[in-house]
Amino acid sequence: MSKQYFGTDGIRGRTNQGAMTAAMAMKVGQAAGMRFLRGTHRHRVVIGKDTRLSGYMLENAMTAGFTSVGMDVVLLGPMPTPAVALLTRELRADVGVMISASHNPYEDNGIKLFGPDGFKLSDEDELAIERMLGEEVTLAASDEIGRARRIDDARGRYIHAVKTTLPATVRLDGLKIAVDCANGAAYQVAPSAFWELGAEIVALGVSPDGRNINARCGSTHPEALQESVVASGADIGIALDGDADRLIVVDEKGKVVDGDQIMALIGSQLAARGELRGGGVVATVMSNLGLERYLGGIGLSLERTKVGDRHVLERMRSGGFNVGGEQSGHMILLDHATTGDGTIAALQVLAALVKSGKPASELLHLFDPVPQLLRNVRFAGGKPLEAESVKAVIAEAEASLAGQGRLVIRPSGTEPVIRVMAEGDDAAKVEAAVAAICTAVEEAAA
Repeated sequence: MSKQYFGTDGIRGRTNQGAMTAAMAMKVGQAAGMRFLRGTHRHRVVIGKDTRLSGYMLENAMTAGFTSVGMDVVLLGPMPTPAVALLTRELRADVGVMISASHNPYEDNGIKLFGPDGFKLSDEDELAIERMLGEEVTLAASDEIGRARRIDDARGRYIHAVKTTLPATVRLDGLKIAVDCANGAAYQVAPSAFWELGAEIVALGVSPDGRNINARCGSTHPEALQESVVASGADIGIALDGDADRLIVVDEKGKVVDGDQIMALIGSQLAARGELRGGGVVATVMSNLGLERYLGGIGLSLERTKVGDRHVLERMRSGGFNVGGEQSGHMILLDHATTGDGTIAALQVLAALVKSGKPASELLHLFDPVPQLLRNVRFAGGKPLEAESVKAVIAEAEASLAGQGRLVIRPSGTEPVIRVMAEGDDAAKVEAAVAAICTAVEEAAA
């Protein structure tokens, strides 16, 4: 059975349409509640959200769903996704919920579910919940309906947890940090954590109004942060996304540093201390060939997975790795968190900056990325990648890049788009390969 609602990162869509309505959110709460009503103890769910206007609606709907089947609800308010994962474990909850569409615009929202171990749900659990959405709900008896309460110290608990990922001797005194929280879930906790460790903070994206999350700010739009770093004379810029599981860095010169360079830094630092597990780093097929070559040069491997932090995490757990992520900025450090955590990853970068005494532009430029080009081809229907004409062009492109580059072609999992990526030492060959494949796909889909 294939999934109808769950994608690579929970359920996501435009609010008040399709699967992202209050009625569906209540059903998901009921189904997830029934799935995790295991044992005779009093059952509990932790619910967090980002700053989207629709978060109020979905939070109330899910609260109704969970309490109606007998689960108590603990409401965290606006908190990062990794904070929900952390507090699900800390509060001994049976399930955790994050209401967020991550880096998407405010019109979208989503539901991410965590098990009692703080990890995102397995395919088995997600499929079971989907089946239950179409079944009759077993409501709790009148005297067994759940209660809901909001806890006031959630922010403090999470700030304390992220600070403990650094040795007690590490301080950020003397660092001037520009922090862009994307008007999202970390707008209070991230600047506070850095400030409590001694840094001077220049805060951006910390005035959410329900509609401005990710709007021309945060990890997907770092232009304002780049300007702020240079104008304020900051030592470094930190950009998070709407639910704060992504990290993008800006060096003191205003240059954007992506997830590949961040993984190279954290991985090599841990390896030098004998703390890197798995013999390397886990990333996706989209990570730059330059990262793979850099890691190989210092005796480390790069394990590649399909796109999506879920796939990265699965490979990390099965292979015993403790560092993984995506070029887009998802950073998973399993020694400290069960899911991507931009704030924790940022602290590892800041600690390295303090220890090295180097400027960010030098510390965070460990390799030269090879030329990489990504283009999307939209099509109306059919399966253009199965056309013989397209296969022939792809084979020609692979031959032209053999030994000097890579080709990644994949259909989008959420829209009728073919993503064509090529990278290699010869920029002209890369561009020619992408152009030829895109043209072939367009012609086959016509």
